[in-house]
Amino acid sequence: MPACCSCSDVFQYETNKVTRIQSMNYGTIKWFFHVIIFSYVCFALVSDKLYQRKEPVISSVHTKVKGIAEVKEEIVENGVKKLVHSVFDTADYTFPLQGNSFFVMTNFLKTEGQEQRLCPEYPTRRTLCSSDRGCKKGWMDPQSKGIQTGRCIVYEGKQKTCEVSAWCPIEAVEEAPRPALLNSAENFTVLIKNNIDFPGHNYTTRNILPGLNITCTFHKTQNPQCPIFRLGDIFRETGDNFSDVAIQVGGKSIEGDQNHP
Repeated sequence: MPACCSCSDVFQYETNKVTRIQSMNYGTIKWFFHVIIFSYVCFALVSDKLYQRKEPVISSVHTKVKGIAEVKEEIVENGVKKLVHSVFDTADYTFPLQGNSFFVMTNFLKTEGQEQRLCPEYPTRRTLCSSDRGCKKGWMDPQSKGIQTGRCIVYEGKQKTCEVSAWCPIEAVEEAPRPALLNSAENFTVLIKNNIDFPGHNYTTRNILPGLNITCTFHKTQNPQCPIFRLGDIFRETGDNFSDVAIQVGGKSIEGDQNHP
């Protein structure tokens, strides 16, 4: 049957009919689900930071240690003890960077007049001997300071040790000096410079603020933006005494938390 329409159909208007039910139970269930969905969306956005745009960051950190120390050490020369004064600067107590770390020497044992030749090994349980049979030619013990020649010779008095080819005289096994020879290293400063690049936004920033006085020293309240730190302050913040750590060895990890707009 062919469809037909009249002029009155053109002016018809359709709309949905809404029925409002006054019910405490249905209303509670409705708003309960609304709150659950809204809370989940907010939690997902905040916890996963979905409102932020993420991009890779390129960061480079440079460190520079500064300071001068006067060292007073006691040496024996021709059987006579002498007190020697020397000055150490950055080139003397720092070593080439290894990865993302820097090293500052605070104590040392010096063996005067070392040269490559043959000499008796320092007496230990492994190096003591009574005859050549106790020494093996060409043997190099991981705990030794050189390569054995196969001879058993006098070290001092009646004490004999295996002869080695090494830097002689062999360094003695002694306790580290107390206090540390470079105990004043706690006043050394280290500059930590961090450059941060955001390639996606073509934006570069760093932890050194424009116009910052480069002669500053970090202080938690008076100078919190200064990137120059005293070594003694770094150890003090971790609850350690620098003078005690400087005698033997110690390491610290420095973490930086920087927020940029």
